[in-house]
Amino acid sequence: MEFFNKAKVVRLRSHLTKFLVADEDEHTVRQSRNGSARKARWMVETVEGKNHVIRLKSCSSGKYLTPSSEPFLTGMTGKKVVQDIQANKRDTSIEWEPIKEGESVKLRANNGKLLRGNGSMPPWRNSVTHDLPHRTATQHWVLWDVEVVDIAVVDSQESMASNLSPASSFSSAPEISRVRADSRMSEVSYKGSPRVSSRRSGMEFFHGAKAVRLKGFHNKYLVADDDEETVRQSRNASSIKARWTVEYVENNPNVIRLKSCDGLYLSATNEAFLLGMTGKKVKHYSFKVPDHTTEWEPIRESALHIKLQTYDGKFLRANGGAPPWRNSITHDVPHRTATQDWVLWEVDIVDILLSDTDSVMSTLSSFSSVADSYVGSPDTGSPQMNSNSPKNRLSLVVTSSFNNKQPKSKMIYRLQRRKDGVLHGGG
Repeated sequence: MEFFNKAKVVRLRSHLTKFLVADEDEHTVRQSRNGSARKARWMVETVEGKNHVIRLKSCSSGKYLTPSSEPFLTGMTGKKVVQDIQANKRDTSIEWEPIKEGESVKLRANNGKLLRGNGSMPPWRNSVTHDLPHRTATQHWVLWDVEVVDIAVVDSQESMASNLSPASSFSSAPEISRVRADSRMSEVSYKGSPRVSSRRSGMEFFHGAKAVRLKGFHNKYLVADDDEETVRQSRNASSIKARWTVEYVENNPNVIRLKSCDGLYLSATNEAFLLGMTGKKVKHYSFKVPDHTTEWEPIRESALHIKLQTYDGKFLRANGGAPPWRNSITHDVPHRTATQDWVLWEVDIVDILLSDTDSVMSTLSSFSSVADSYVGSPDTGSPQMNSNSPKNRLSLVVTSSFNNKQPKSKMIYRLQRRKDGVLHGGG
């Protein structure tokens, strides 16, 4: 129940990274990748006298998530889950018991069966049933991630104020995500909305980063190809093609943009990599005004790895196998266990961001103090050095990126060991 304690409205995401949605026929319940739609939102109702169960009411139809007794397919064990109205106040068929399972939940109906997001081929694909998973391969099909939605901003746009509690009820819940209307999309955008428990932000991997390299599961780096369009993998980490500039998105602290050395944005396209396959191409494009396809949400997977999620719930993936998959980059959801790790990335910071000139000066000051500590300490045991030799000069180049977007400045501080054995500093 801890997943729903402070929740008024939620979205439920299945193991397939699809959302539980109430279909427009006001009867069918299915899965969809469109988490921003109103039909993907469910109001949470508590049950008087029962603090361990909830009801889930569709925000689009006003009907309850209900396990029916009708088989999904004749001869199969799974039963349909539908939208229905409450028969009476004592109707327990619409009650679901949340059961914590790691960082996800199971939702158990009053008949003991579990809400299940089905995969595989049609007609099972995208269907929702209630059943008991008898095979190991389907054990995780009954796991759901809970995303709490604050729809205070949506109220005025969708005239839902009469059905929903005021926004003030959310003010004491810091983990509740904010939803705002995105002018670039015709529907409400849930950009960067964190999950209550299961999804951990990976923004810390990019903290202070100005440029990074991304290393995939196959120990190859994400590189921008010479054709200024293709993105692929390469073992050449030292190439400038493997360097990506990090841009932070205004008003959305949970996503980033990545710009190649050609000044083009890493973008999740809608173009199939191969016809008939699920993976879509990732390219680097030029945008006058970067859109949502250039936004990537870092999700922490472990102490060393992140996933980079697109706006529609897919992940940046470094493919393996035989050509044409080998060294290719797509965005997709890994359905097979063997490819689960293909969406994991290590982040190597190759350039850091200094927010202001004070940071630069503090660096120089600390370096200057090191130089001062050498003054008065004669180099009695070392031979004299030729000051004209380039090996006797140490240059520290500090690049500063200023908040006022002025041109980059470079400050060079040279430390030169002179013939007299004393270390001096010069600008």
